[in-house]
Amino acid sequence: MARQDKVIISCAVTGAIHTPSMTPYLPITPDEIAESAIAAAEAGAAILHLHARDPETGKPDQSPEAFAGFLSRIKQATNAVVNITTGGSPYMTVAERAKPAAQWQPEVASLNMGSMNFGFFPLLAKYKDFKFEWEREHLEGSRDLVFRNSFKDIEYVLETCYGNGTRFEFECYDISHLYNLAHFAERGLVKPPFFVQSVFGLLGGIGTHPEDVMHMKRTADRLFGKDFRWSVLGAGANQFRIATQAVAMGANIRVGLEDSIWIARGKLAESNAQQVTRARAIIEGLGLEVATPDEAREMLSLKGGDRVNF
Repeated sequence: MARQDKVIISCAVTGAIHTPSMTPYLPITPDEIAESAIAAAEAGAAILHLHARDPETGKPDQSPEAFAGFLSRIKQATNAVVNITTGGSPYMTVAERAKPAAQWQPEVASLNMGSMNFGFFPLLAKYKDFKFEWEREHLEGSRDLVFRNSFKDIEYVLETCYGNGTRFEFECYDISHLYNLAHFAERGLVKPPFFVQSVFGLLGGIGTHPEDVMHMKRTADRLFGKDFRWSVLGAGANQFRIATQAVAMGANIRVGLEDSIWIARGKLAESNAQQVTRARAIIEGLGLEVATPDEAREMLSLKGGDRVNF
């Protein structure tokens, strides 16, 4: 991995795991998603990782139309790189998940690099009362949930989106996902620099021990050398501890209410911007600088915000 003095902050604004009953601060409606994303960019996020939700119930919605209510607003108000999920929700098919990125042709789309057990049912021990029935079903169903990302599925997303000049945030929840990425690189289906997003702390994926973080970095270094840009996210309460370790090791970082609804122990984050501000303090406290959106574009060889379809 090439040494860098500029650190990219990605902000994952709403995601598909947390539900409205867990926090009043989760952006749900198009207005809330747009306003929260714009504030995160103003706080220092160079990349905005976006999901959409049903504005009435907060349920994940991966229809292209659901994204229409906020994509243009975010583009007009910020210079940030827009990253549209193809992960969607683990309950969706890959065809459903790829539609928004295929239609809107963003600079970046996320791409999950392997199938895995994906368990968020332990949250049922903490949350008893729900505003919407889908929330309980969403959590309980993950006891028997395999988040499918087969080689065929990954090829489908690549074929659907790559002709649009979209590059990928390769989401790697375990060591095997790095090897899957190396497989696609060997076949020439993906081109460097690879934007590798290592995910720590999801039940079914790699853990959150400092050795897990180092093992992910060592493996990526061995497989990709100088051909990747590393980014890291820690789920839940591990968010800022893992971010600090990773930045010290040369990583970029991702924060946001998709990954954690907390700002401190027992204290809910009141906005995505609050988490971005904390991430910025960590980076600058280590003597590094936060990358601007245009610096992030250069680091990741992106096509530019003028070549998207929104």
